Amino acid sequence: MGHHVTLPSNESVQLPAGHRLRRFPLIFGVVGVLCLAGSWFAAGGDHKAFYHSYLTAFLFGLSIALGALFFTLFQHAASAGWSVVVRRVAENLMAPLPIFALLFIPLWFGRHDLYHWTDLEHVAHDPVLLGKQGFLNEGFWMVRAAIYFGLWTLMSWWFRSKSIRQDSEGGTALSRLMQMRSYPAIMAFALTISFAAIDWGMSLDPHWYSTMWGVYYFAGSIVSAFAMLGFSVLLMQRWGLLQGIVTKDHFHDIGKLVFAFTVFWAYIAFSQYFLIWYANIPEETSFFHRRAVNTWYVLGIYLMIGHFGLPFFFLMGRTLKKIPWSLALGCVWIITFHYLDLYYVVMPNVHKSGITASLVDGLTAIGVLSIYIALAAWFLGKAALIPQKDPRLPESLAFQNF
Repeated sequence: MGHHVTLPSNESVQLPAGHRLRRFPLIFGVVGVLCLAGSWFAAGGDHKAFYHSYLTAFLFGLSIALGALFFTLFQHAASAGWSVVVRRVAENLMAPLPIFALLFIPLWFGRHDLYHWTDLEHVAHDPVLLGKQGFLNEGFWMVRAAIYFGLWTLMSWWFRSKSIRQDSEGGTALSRLMQMRSYPAIMAFALTISFAAIDWGMSLDPHWYSTMWGVYYFAGSIVSAFAMLGFSVLLMQRWGLLQGIVTKDHFHDIGKLVFAFTVFWAYIAFSQYFLIWYANIPEETSFFHRRAVNTWYVLGIYLMIGHFGLPFFFLMGRTLKKIPWSLALGCVWIITFHYLDLYYVVMPNVHKSGITASLVDGLTAIGVLSIYIALAAWFLGKAALIPQKDPRLPESLAFQNF
């Protein structure tokens, strides 16, 4: 099927020199650093609470960047045409992944406040931890972290650099190369995100285990990344970018992805809970038993409603996914509840009697997210806003969603 479209000019797909987005790196960078510094002082010496709040924020920001990486890999693997005009935005959202290696440093310093399996004296008197010591030990834990960050940095840099290189060279050779490399990259992604979720999330309670934990973190990552992608493109259009390039049909497809993976997240979350509840094995039920008391129980109910129930009915129809303000509202809602989901995962390990929200929680979340946004905006200004010479660009520009 032929596509008779007019390709956008080079000037129309560049970020203008005086555009407000060019101020984002400095503004959000400063805000991020100040918030993280302020959160340390606001903790008032309660290092355990600070590091748990920081871990929640770290996993939140990282998940969005990883979800954007998955979106990019999957579009190449499927040789998708519709998504070409929004793929560069996803590439910019995945590009800050290397900064999380730097943001991981506080977690190294706070490992003893986060993970009690790092206390060798405690491990020596715990048969369960002794049995897991071959995997849960500080040396191997750091080696694995280095592998994760190394592979994520390599994948995000390689695919974005090849995409930008195609802007000048054109042709189909780079498209085929990226497609072939995306298959092993997806396998590496699946393994690294699963083990990272185990290392940094599940090992907070090393007696507990779930074979679905890696998929659970993956599900939250991709639905929040799709929401961030949709919100970013909507914001760019509101500020005069990608006009006539990204259409309501593209937004409809992004909305469908947010809707579909909201259902996927709920399916994984419910499956994990139901299988553990049905088996009723003490080693497995401890996670939910800790969260079935006081305000943690209430937050669990809110997550069922806010992370699945309301978005399910809100995003089900075609119309609301094509209206900019309603899709933006849905995207912000999903991102917010993804943070609350990770808060529900991490914080009961330090606040066992119930939710104890604090200024530290807000400052760490704003700090990490601001640094992430600063880097993503910086990358946004370093290349064209769309893959200019991707051979599937005409297909994407003519895309109609029936």
